Amino acid sequence: MSHLDPYGSADPRGRERPDRPAPTSGLPWPEPDIEPAARARRPGLASDTYAEPRTRPWPGPDGGTRHHGDTPAAPGDRGGHEHPAEPHRHGDVVPPPYTGLPDGRGPDGHQPTAQFEAVREIEPDAGPESDPERSAGRGQRGRRRAGASRSADGQRAPSRAGRNLPAAIGVGLCLGALIVVPLGLYPPAFLLVLAGAVGVGIWEMVRAVRRADAHPPLVPLVAGGILTVGLAWFAGLDALTLGLVVTLLGTLVWRLGDGSRGLARDLTAATVITVYVPFLAGFAALLAAAPDDGPLRVLVTVVAVVLSDTGGYAAGANFGKRPMAPTISPKKSWEGFAGSVTAAAVGSALLLWLLFDVAPWWGALFGVAVSCAAVLGDLAESMMKRDLGIKDMSNLLPGHGGLMDRLDSILFAVPTAYLLLAVYVPVTG
Repeated sequence: MSHLDPYGSADPRGRERPDRPAPTSGLPWPEPDIEPAARARRPGLASDTYAEPRTRPWPGPDGGTRHHGDTPAAPGDRGGHEHPAEPHRHGDVVPPPYTGLPDGRGPDGHQPTAQFEAVREIEPDAGPESDPERSAGRGQRGRRRAGASRSADGQRAPSRAGRNLPAAIGVGLCLGALIVVPLGLYPPAFLLVLAGAVGVGIWEMVRAVRRADAHPPLVPLVAGGILTVGLAWFAGLDALTLGLVVTLLGTLVWRLGDGSRGLARDLTAATVITVYVPFLAGFAALLAAAPDDGPLRVLVTVVAVVLSDTGGYAAGANFGKRPMAPTISPKKSWEGFAGSVTAAAVGSALLLWLLFDVAPWWGALFGVAVSCAAVLGDLAESMMKRDLGIKDMSNLLPGHGGLMDRLDSILFAVPTAYLLLAVYVPVTG
C-alpha cells in the first residue's frame, strides 16, 4: 500500500472509525484560504513529513494490523512505545519517529529529554530489594523519615501553636534572666533593662504603624518613653503621668516641624504608642521601686504571667476545640483560657502566701486577675497586628517574633498587679 497523504487523500486512515466521514479539508475547520497558504510556506509537508516509517502497529478497521507506510516494526526495535499510540486527527502533524541513537539524540540532533532522570520500572509487589538504591539507602546513618516533628526536608516542623518551640524556650529563658538577675543582684540595673525594652518596643510599634501610612516621629517618642519610665522609678505615680504628658507635647512640637499634612493620623498613632508602651511599662518601674520588697513584687507578677502563658499553651494545644476570638486570634480557645486562669491562680496563691503571707484565696484572686489582664493584652496586640496586616511586630527574637510580641501580656498585667498588691501589701515608707 502506498503512503497516505494526510492532506490530499480521501481514503480513511487506519486510526479513524469507519462510520466517521473523512473531512473535506486538511484542517479541523473549513478554511480554504488558509490551507493553500500553509502548503505554500511548507512545500515539502505533504510528501516529506511522513516519509519515515512508523514502528508502532495499531489495529485497522478490518481487524488486522496496519503500519504507517506499510513498514512493520523491526524485532527488538525500541524506537517507539510498547503500547498503541493515541489516535491522531486528520490533519495533525505527526513528529518524526525516534531513531534510537545511543546518546539519546533525536533525528534533529537535540536531546529533549536529557535533563530528566530515567524512570525505572519496579514491580508493584516487589520489596525494597528490587530497587538497589532504596535497599542501599535503608539503615544509613543520618537519614531520618519525615514525621509529626520533622518535615520531609529534614527541618523541624513548627509546634501546634505556630512557634519554633525550642527557640521560643531558649529566648524565653534569656528574657527571664534579664529580669531576675538584675533584680536579685542590683535592682537599679533593672531600670536600664526596662528603659532598653521600652526603646525597642517603641521602635517596633513605629515601624509597624507605617504600614497604615502613619509616620509618628521616632526620636521624641523614644526619648519621652525613657524619661517616663525614669520619672516613675524615682518619683512615683504622679511623675509617671507627668512623663506621659511631656512625651505627647514633645511629639506634637516635633511633628509640627514636618507640616500639617497627615498630622492628625500621626499624632493619633503617637498617642497610642505612648500610652501602650512607656506608660504601661512605667507600672513595672513602680513595682520595682517599692522599698524593701520591690523585686519580689516584680517577681510574683512575672511568674503569674508566665504561668498564664504556659497553662494556656498546654491546655490549648491538647484540649483546645472552641475558639475564643476567631476573628482576632484563631489559635486561642476557651480551653486554653481556662488553663491560663487555673495555672496562674494556683501558682499565685502559693507564691503570695510564701512571700507576702497573703491568704491563698486572695493570692488565687490575684492570679485570676493578672491572667485575665495578660490574655486581654495578648488579644489587643493581635487585633492591632491583624488590622495592620502583619504577623509579628518584628523578627528580633527567634521563636517569638518581636519584643512587643512578648511584652503584650506583661504590659497589661503590671498595672493590675500594682493595684492589687497596693491593697494586699501596702507600701510603707
